[in-house]
Amino acid sequence: MSLPGLLVLYGSQTGSAQDAAQRIGRQAQRRRLQVRVSPLDAYNVADLISEPLVVFVCSTTGQGDPPDNMKNFWRFIFRKSLPSGSLSRLDCAVLGLGDSSYPKFNFVAKKLHKRFVQLGANTLLPVALADDQHDLGADAVIDPWLSSFWDKVSAVYPHLAEVLPLSDDQPLPPTYTLHFLDGVRVTEEREERPRAGVAPSQSQPFPARLLSNRRLTHQEHFQDVRLHQFDISHSNIQFSAGDVVMMYPCNAAEDVQQFCRFLRLDPEATFTLKTTGTTAVPWRLPQPCTVRHLVESFLDISSVPRRSFFELLYTFATNDLEREKLQEFSSAAGQDELLAYCQRPRRTALEVLADFPHTTAELQADHLLDLFPEIQPRSFSIASSLEAHPDRLHILVAVVSYKTKLLKRRRGLCSSWLASLDPAQGDVRVPLWVKRGSLRFPEDRDTPVVMVGPGTGVAPFRSTVQERVSQGRHANVLFFGCRSESKDFYFQSEWEEKAAAGQMSLFTAFSRDQEEKVYVQHRIRDTSKLMWELIANQNACFYIAGNAKEMPASVRGALLEVFQQEGALSAEDAEQMLLAMETSGRLQSETWS
Repeated sequence: MSLPGLLVLYGSQTGSAQDAAQRIGRQAQRRRLQVRVSPLDAYNVADLISEPLVVFVCSTTGQGDPPDNMKNFWRFIFRKSLPSGSLSRLDCAVLGLGDSSYPKFNFVAKKLHKRFVQLGANTLLPVALADDQHDLGADAVIDPWLSSFWDKVSAVYPHLAEVLPLSDDQPLPPTYTLHFLDGVRVTEEREERPRAGVAPSQSQPFPARLLSNRRLTHQEHFQDVRLHQFDISHSNIQFSAGDVVMMYPCNAAEDVQQFCRFLRLDPEATFTLKTTGTTAVPWRLPQPCTVRHLVESFLDISSVPRRSFFELLYTFATNDLEREKLQEFSSAAGQDELLAYCQRPRRTALEVLADFPHTTAELQADHLLDLFPEIQPRSFSIASSLEAHPDRLHILVAVVSYKTKLLKRRRGLCSSWLASLDPAQGDVRVPLWVKRGSLRFPEDRDTPVVMVGPGTGVAPFRSTVQERVSQGRHANVLFFGCRSESKDFYFQSEWEEKAAAGQMSLFTAFSRDQEEKVYVQHRIRDTSKLMWELIANQNACFYIAGNAKEMPASVRGALLEVFQQEGALSAEDAEQMLLAMETSGRLQSETWS
């Protein structure tokens, strides 16, 4: 019996599923299997019927939705016309990555596993449901599941036992090679505008001009929250309330400089990228490309590195002390130590390189794209409507900045990059594109809309109110909460003008303006009669946007109290009413961790 080829297919939104898939691919390489790792939508799904062994790694996004790079696959695999035994020759396993703080925890993986069973596939293991909420993160599930997976593969393919695997400290060949071009200088990277009549996309974003970058919070307020306005004239961009804008951030210039110094790279050096296997050259990298562009716009050097980073770094270590520490961080037994060193203080990959100078000195440029993940696009709720602001797009962004035990403040890559852009310094462009968001608003003009958006969660509801008011829809109720009326009441004059004009109802909660803290859920209870009238008698739709930590659950709890108090429902009936609203789309949430 010959060794099987392994195909690892992933659906990833933020890079976590891609990282897990690549880790499985490396383990397969060490077992000397022929392995391919690919995003699901880059694979011809019709070929599944002839694949012997496939691992599917997928995350769940939004309200139980598949990631963007597996949506085409998702539609195909759930076609009703597929015969029930069409995958009977396939051995497969499904690894799900999710967060149990969300209602539809790992929904995509669960549904996909069930579908493979329906289509006759031989599922080697029960579906794995990794949870970001675990103390050790997703690895708490992935590690034992992978061990069981390889045991199962060995049982199905006994010839694997005769193969001597590569040791964990032996470097694997790089996925790409960088061919440096002597004497060639690239002065400007390619900037491709979308074709006429074609909406911008991830592969062809629109370079929107930044018109303003204005701080909305008081200078004495602890948080810097900004309103960014972009000019999207002649872009073919269309959007509706609830949609999101996507963009790729850039690393800070000082980080790029430090990285190049660590690795003894000339930022202006030019190279072409060649693939060593079947993997395609990343479409976002121009050919030829400068080192500066690679590091500034592509390699994610400022994120907190995953365990896979240490596994790869370990294979280059020659210094005994560094080698021992990297081996510990790479092992399942060393995850508590890695958590304390990296995750808790939010230490960046660049800072790790500084902590392991001997190993860093051994790194070769060819391995950079294996070691560092690609910068992932960031999404922001659009905070304006085209009716109110033609040819303009607004976003509301809280600049992430906080202290840990490390000396240097931790900063969010995209929010800090956006905050640093100054339109007064010239023609500042931000490549962006728009995609449909998870929030859906009623088409019936008479349906009331209740929106709960504390803090920057109010962003999508500004778009909603502007759009609905322009359409003559005035049954709009907004609950807004913040710390202080004088310091972080976003769009105060706009809300008050619309409320005074009868275009909306506004209820505010300023948690720190009095001795007893007041939050949006308290205001919902205070307006229980109005809430019952809108929801029970006027068929209102209810929306929640903001931080996923405690607010959404507290708002749900307040609604349950309203149903019991004003509708005289039992606790069980109130819960059923809330569930029915969710199922029908009358209760929707857009939350983030």
